[in-house]
Amino acid sequence: MYEKRRKALGNKRNDIPESAITEITQVYGDFRETEISKIFNNEDFGYTKITVERPLRGGDGELILKNGKKQPDTSLRDTENVPLTENIQDYFKREVLPFSPDAWIDEKKSKVGYEIPFTRYFYKYEAPQPSAEIMAEILELEKELEGSLQEVFDI
Repeated sequence: MYEKRRKALGNKRNDIPESAITEITQVYGDFRETEISKIFNNEDFGYTKITVERPLRGGDGELILKNGKKQPDTSLRDTENVPLTENIQDYFKREVLPFSPDAWIDEKKSKVGYEIPFTRYFYKYEAPQPSAEIMAEILELEKELEGSLQEVFDI
């Protein structure tokens, strides 16, 4: 579906030839799932990035309050990507609170983002070579190397 460029243009190292453009357009127009085409909802790629805060504590372990509110410890701040298809509070209760019962979500810092992880959806597993085959190749290469060394030192 692409050709390598002779010379890269920045990060662009591949070109899509006309024949591939025609094929891609055809697959898109057919709107069917195939080997090279999958159909998803937009929400499948979306997530809400939430900021998880934990309270600031003094040297004695006591909470530090300001105007009666817990203050966040910036060194303990963390973020979580919650899929748009999932309820944020349910995710928080299941994934965060069991490990940090005093944590809370800073709602003002929540952002929605999208990511298309192509390898997750299009990766095809290729089983590695059996170890017996690899060992046979190594032994064969050792024999070749040994023969080459004999030639070099016999000269």
